[in-house]
Amino acid sequence: MKMEIPKLEDLKKLREPIINTHHKVHLELSPLDKAALFITKHVGTMGFFIIIFIWTSTWLAWNTLGPKELRFDPFPAFAFWLFISNMIQIFLMPIIMIGQNLQGRHYEATAEGDYVVNKRAEREIEVVLMHLESQEKKLDEILSRLK
Repeated sequence: MKMEIPKLEDLKKLREPIINTHHKVHLELSPLDKAALFITKHVGTMGFFIIIFIWTSTWLAWNTLGPKELRFDPFPAFAFWLFISNMIQIFLMPIIMIGQNLQGRHYEATAEGDYVVNKRAEREIEVVLMHLESQEKKLDEILSRLK
């Protein structure tokens, strides 16, 4: 029983074009999606933390230690600071969740692209192994004839 080895031309016909999933997903994003991703990417940085920390420290220090007539958010309540902080949190939370969902879709598309490439590589490796086995058999036949 002779095993038929696929030809290179047949393999090329089976090939699907490799798709840049990052580019494909990026093209499908709306401007609002891009804004959500931008915010999600930058809010989770030390730079953002430092900005919020400096803003909070300055606000609280000014309204605690500054001249009494220039304090605009009195100690100990800091009601205006709490209001602004809560508004920032309320607006950032859903935007970050949207950004994370979009990142999840991107990772899924990347995984699907990787799967396609891995299946192609597996098929091509099988063909290479079949060719090597065939060559090994032919070499064994040649060697046995020479002896």
